[in-house]
Amino acid sequence: MAGKTISLTILSDNNAAACCTAEHGFSILAETDASLILFDTGRQQALLDNARELGIDLSRVRQLVLSHGHYDHSGGVADMLALSPDLSVYMHPAAFQKRFSIRDGIPRPVHMPERARSALKAMPRSRICLVEQPAVLAYGAGITGPVPRRTAFESTGVPFYMDPEGTIPDPIGDDLSIWFETRDGLVLIAGCCHAGLVNTLRYVIELTGNERIAALIGGFHLSAASEERLTLTVEALNGFDIARIIPCHCTGEHANMYFRRNLRCPVEAGYAGMKLQFPA
Repeated sequence: MAGKTISLTILSDNNAAACCTAEHGFSILAETDASLILFDTGRQQALLDNARELGIDLSRVRQLVLSHGHYDHSGGVADMLALSPDLSVYMHPAAFQKRFSIRDGIPRPVHMPERARSALKAMPRSRICLVEQPAVLAYGAGITGPVPRRTAFESTGVPFYMDPEGTIPDPIGDDLSIWFETRDGLVLIAGCCHAGLVNTLRYVIELTGNERIAALIGGFHLSAASEERLTLTVEALNGFDIARIIPCHCTGEHANMYFRRNLRCPVEAGYAGMKLQFPA
């Protein structure tokens, strides 16, 4: 595979290049020699607008992976299904669940928009791949499936519930990430990493047997993390062989700055319009 590359383009993020639109969401496009894979679809219109600005034809995408069922990752699902009728969708079955975030006693729905739910349910069943365990996505690429929660200091990020009354905690069991093998090591991409960044990293290494990490990219949901959690996260990450980290979306500016000051590897904030390449 000499001379071949894996190209990544962030299409939705809380921050954006001058030519792109920012939104509270996440989406990234991965192009390999054999496939074009979209991971998450952002919150609203940024996916389509930014793809157009960047000259990307999303109708060529044949695989869509949903990291979990929150609105800011699934808002563009219906648009993608309309653009690419032959699209295959990979997701955990729990992504369809109703769910809420409760802050200051006020419930806020955070589940998948009804338009996306309806579009998915109207798809032929043969094109929806329900991921409840690790799965192969393409040559040299995989989906974690649900990530074992083994660390004592990681959580889903903020209080999430299955009901607006806040009586049923939501573990966000549908959280999954994707990875690619490159000549520089693994590229791990997370949507929100509700299973925990350290949990996810350890699991991907366990699945692949590859301890060299070329890049960690995506939302790490540390915007509300305590100083203790940030300290323990950095201590754990510094024990891995990581070449670079690119926090996006829900990581939070404080966590970004903490990473820059305390991690041994380079840290560069991601943004919509950012392009990355790795040797396949």
